[in-house]
Amino acid sequence: MTRTLVIENDPKDDLRRLGDWLTGAGLELEVLRPHAGDELPETLEGYAAFVVMGGAQDAYDAPDGTPGAPWFPALEKLFRKAVRERVPTLGVCLGAQVLAQAMGGTVERAHNGPNIGARFVARRDAAERDALFSEIPLGPDALQWHFDEITELPLNATLLAASPRWPNQAFRVGDRAWGLQFHIECDVDMITTWATNDAETLNELGTDPATVIAACAAVMDDVRETWQPFAERFAKLAQGKSPGPLTLIDLPPR
Repeated sequence: MTRTLVIENDPKDDLRRLGDWLTGAGLELEVLRPHAGDELPETLEGYAAFVVMGGAQDAYDAPDGTPGAPWFPALEKLFRKAVRERVPTLGVCLGAQVLAQAMGGTVERAHNGPNIGARFVARRDAAERDALFSEIPLGPDALQWHFDEITELPLNATLLAASPRWPNQAFRVGDRAWGLQFHIECDVDMITTWATNDAETLNELGTDPATVIAACAAVMDDVRETWQPFAERFAKLAQGKSPGPLTLIDLPPR
């Protein structure tokens, strides 16, 4: 079974390169777009994996209790079911934030301001025993574009990558659910759209769209070199295969 449920929270953050990597590795992607009216399923029955993309919404509720998007309560329920039922799961940026919050973590406005552009993240020691992160280099390139951050991970989460000002960059909940605060799906066109839309913010940060676009474009090949194999390992796990050097003792069967 290779059928994979993908949730697109925002039309400006589609699967892009990540979709190509996952389908190339054998997954059949079924994309739901709740922002366009698609309803989320009640369960993940019949799916081999679960992927949730980013977006401009806040993962946390507004002061009056209104969710960041109308479908977020249902999305949090799906995340909890995925973790409980050990469905291979990947949350990207906003998707990672909703995963963290669904499992008891905390998401807030980023204390150090927006994190935007091409950045290194630092792999943590725990990544050496992680099914997807064990082969990630110590300081991989990542594309950042977030105004909120995960300030507290869930109690049972394992931190896999960090950065000095926005510490919770990648984590795992249980043994089959991963969250990435950064973006691995972007191509230059996507970055160009974001930079154009956020030009005022970039100016406030002392830069401009052209500079950010150029910096991101310069690391696109490096991002692919690191994160395409990561996506392929995730696809192997979804297909019931060993994703890397870890044994089945390290990674119990689903």
